[in-house]
Formats: sequence, C-alpha cells, structure tokens
Amino acid sequence: MSERESTIASNLAALWRRIETACRAAGRSPDEVRLLLASKTQPPERIREAFAAGATLFGENRVQELLRKAPSLSDLPIEWHMIGHLQTNKVRQIVGQVQVIQSVDRISLVEALERELEKRDARIRVYLQVNTSGEETKSGVRPEEAESLARAILRSGRLELEGLMTIATNSPDPEEARRCFRLLREVQDRLLELGLGEPRQLSMGMSGDLEVAIEEGSTLLRVGSAVFGERTAPQGT
Repeated sequence: MSERESTIASNLAALWRRIETACRAAGRSPDEVRLLLASKTQPPERIREAFAAGATLFGENRVQELLRKAPSLSDLPIEWHMIGHLQTNKVRQIVGQVQVIQSVDRISLVEALERELEKRDARIRVYLQVNTSGEETKSGVRPEEAESLARAILRSGRLELEGLMTIATNSPDPEEARRCFRLLREVQDRLLELGLGEPRQLSMGMSGDLEVAIEEGSTLLRVGSAVFGERTAPQGT
C-alpha cells in the first residue's frame, strides 16, 4: 500500500470512528447512517483507493467530470450519485451513468428526466433538494414548495422519491447548520404525514458538521475533505 493509499484508508477509518461516536452520543445505531464520498476534483485513482478502503458511494457535482471518470472505474461496483445542480440539457448525458440524483429541485427537471427515462423504459432514484438556508446562491426549492415538487415527482411514474437533500449554511460553527437540518427533517415529516411517497432518507451533513447532522436525523452524509484532504484545483466543468 502506498503512502497516499494509507492516508485515504486511515482518514476513512477515522471518519467511521467519528460517525460511530456521534451516533452513539445521539442514541442512534451507526447502521442507520451511510457515507457518501464527495469526489469532486478527485482523479479516478484516488476514488479507486477509497473504494479499496471500503467506500462504495460516491457523489459528483458536475456532469462532465463524472463522465470523464466513470468509464475508468466501470470495473468497480460503485453507486454514483449526482449531488450538484443538474441542468435540463444535461439529463440525456447523466441518465444511465448514475444510480441516484440528489439534486432534483424544480418541475422542469422532473419533466426532462421523465422524458428521458420513458425513452429508455427506465427508472431512477431521486432526492428532492430543499433550500433550507434561504441563501440565493444555493439550489433547492423553498420548504413551502416541497409538497408540490414531491407531487410532481410521484406523478411522473419514473422517479422514485427516496429522500430529501439540503446544503446547510456555510459557517465555521456547526451549530449554525442545525436550523437547516432540523427544517429538512420537518419537511420530511410533513411529506410523510401527507402520504407523499416514502422519502425516508435525509442527505445532510458534511465534514465540518456531521455530528450535528446525525443528531438531527441524517441518514446519508456527504463528505469529501475529511477523507481526501482539501480540494485541489478543479479539472474543469
């Protein structure tokens, strides 16, 4: 094992210990929380090293970057998630390349996905993205709009509403993210109460605030820097 592989493996092991400790403190089982590695800007060889260390879920922010990486990793049973903003004109490229789209944030995207999936007689798992911070720079529907978007997803017949996703307020204080995480859980409770599918998963929490996310009910953490280190310059868009 190279020094770099050893670093990724040790970082991943330390992260799992951190997750387990947070789950125990919150009175939850570690089995309730999955880990997705945000692999933005990471070359295929580093993803391969993380997979060898036990990671199986990876998320990409950009369609073109994923399309460059995925072919060289096709021998690995990776579950790919699209976690960045998805333009409708990129739907044809991404369908068939990922197993989950976490960034469904508008009806026009639901309609574009449905058309492409109809052509392929396929289905895909999705998360409804909610803007819980209120920041204009972040994607996602407003919490009060989640119900109408969930109904559109369920009407499509091709999209399986698996859960909800949010990106919390960017702050050095993890407690600042708590409001966002709690709001997402409240949106989830409302959708379940209305019988709008079974969006049981909550994708929330990153490297700096995962303990708070776990306390607030996260079932899927999106972590990058805690395993790969700080990002290098992007490979392109």
